[in-house]
Amino acid sequence: MKIEARVFDLVMAFSFLMAVVYGYWTHLATGHVEPTGTVALALTGGLALITGTYFRFVARRIEVRPEDNPDAEVSDGAGELGFFSPGSYWPVGLAAAAATTGVAVAFWHVWLLVIAIVLVLVAVGGLVFEYHTGPNHD
Repeated sequence: MKIEARVFDLVMAFSFLMAVVYGYWTHLATGHVEPTGTVALALTGGLALITGTYFRFVARRIEVRPEDNPDAEVSDGAGELGFFSPGSYWPVGLAAAAATTGVAVAFWHVWLLVIAIVLVLVAVGGLVFEYHTGPNHD
């Protein structure tokens, strides 16, 4: 996770530097700082800072991965990678129901909003209460 933290640290530094440079250049060109681009670049740096900090905290809590060890061999990464949850089609239905809700709110069609809310509830219920059977499940 240390490598990922470094990547986000570089993005953070670049974004903050470019926010300063962009603000300075727009001030030279127009006589005032253009706020939209400067704020967007500063917020991008802030989001990269948050993500990089999270990765740094996670890296302290887990054992060193082969990616973080400069002396690691390819065989060090062999073996089980971890648990991956089984696939589900409910997130697709939930996304479609949420999109329908957004369209209903945007155009304020109450009849479509009622249908969309029912679809969201059905999709959330299906996602939460789905039951998987198979060789890896009890």
